[in-house]
Amino acid sequence: MTRMARAAALVGVLALTVSGCGGVGGGDEGGGGTATSGTLSTMGFGLSDEIATTRVDAFKRDNPDVDLKITEGAFDEQQFLSAVASGNPPDLVYMDRKLIGTYAKRGSIQPLTDCVDKQDVDMGQYRPAAREQVTLDGTVYGIPEFSSVRVVYLNEALLKQAGLSAADVDLANWAGLPALNAKLAKVSDGRLSRIGIDPKIPEFLPMWAKANGVDMLSADGTKANLDDPKVAEALTTGLKLIQDQAGWGKFKSFRDTFDFFGAQNPLAKNQIVAWPMEEWFLNQAAKNSPNAELVVKPFVDRQGKPLTLSSGLGWVVPKGAKNPDAACAFVKKVTATDTWVAAAKARADARKSAGQPFTGVYTGNVAADQRIFDELYQPTGNKRFDDAVATIRSVQDAAFAMPASPAGAEFDKAWTDAVNRVLSGQSQPAEALARAQQEATAALDKASK
Repeated sequence: MTRMARAAALVGVLALTVSGCGGVGGGDEGGGGTATSGTLSTMGFGLSDEIATTRVDAFKRDNPDVDLKITEGAFDEQQFLSAVASGNPPDLVYMDRKLIGTYAKRGSIQPLTDCVDKQDVDMGQYRPAAREQVTLDGTVYGIPEFSSVRVVYLNEALLKQAGLSAADVDLANWAGLPALNAKLAKVSDGRLSRIGIDPKIPEFLPMWAKANGVDMLSADGTKANLDDPKVAEALTTGLKLIQDQAGWGKFKSFRDTFDFFGAQNPLAKNQIVAWPMEEWFLNQAAKNSPNAELVVKPFVDRQGKPLTLSSGLGWVVPKGAKNPDAACAFVKKVTATDTWVAAAKARADARKSAGQPFTGVYTGNVAADQRIFDELYQPTGNKRFDDAVATIRSVQDAAFAMPASPAGAEFDKAWTDAVNRVLSGQSQPAEALARAQQEATAALDKASK
């Protein structure tokens, strides 16, 4: 993603007065009501699999008079902001939920108050952590999609080689992690050929900090806590694990070779032993490495209690959208319970036809997930994967998310840059985080005025 400095330059001139997202009359749970018409253009979304195509097809079936134009590809910040500034944006944009607060404050996306009311969208059906990320100052600016959580993946075959078991991997015992890492990693003459423990920083620093008892950002999204010593302790803990594995440069270079989506993934190739990662990897492992000795455990805080970071994408309607009615109908339909269940059934059927296990679909819609696992999911017969599914489902309610913030993107940049300075050896944790605290505070104070 491009840097938010350019975003500020492009968006600073936008007025903060925005129009609500107009909706069509409410209808049935799946988003019926009066059919919409006209052209509906999107950004940041793609028809990559049956989960996407099934839901889009459901919208097309109910709205035959809408000319849906999906621009394939990931969200492009600069392209989006340029389109908004020029007055010719897409009607609907699919973006990381952590960006929504920033764009809402700057006026580049519309509040969805009218959309939610007129389409009778039940915001209570979405997971609290996801719902909070699309809500700023009590106003809804986005509709949540998937809910991605982090769990800990273990290669038990490699643990056995080290004379250990999954029970010996205790992420609550930070003091014991370097010694455990030394037993698991494979480093010879400064060359890393197997990662022992990957702390997944910068990305997962908020989860490590939370495990240490501190939120990096206040619940209202207006106050940074980056200079809290507990954040520095969390960063230092992750840094030590990486330094002991040939240092950041070699560690990152080795990790960048991993193909998590293929049959030659790092689990199958025995390239890593223990790592926190999003739940979607279980789906890939079941598809590509069904015989791997995989164990999935919850990430935990320092008291051993399950903890996980939730994230995901959401749908927003830009300022100046030409067809907000169709945009509103679309987001209701593709995130509705019945639509998610139909998409999950398509995934389950496809996996059955291919002789592969179905490990579920994890959405931002609580009711949809309940039906998916009640009606469609069946134990695979592989205890490792069945236990993993149970673990993922169990941590959903232990999830927290980075709060919506009027300067969420700037805050994210401040702490990420700080971690990268530490990893590259340019700064020490406390020093880097103190600088990040100043940068984040300045951005938050400015945005909160």
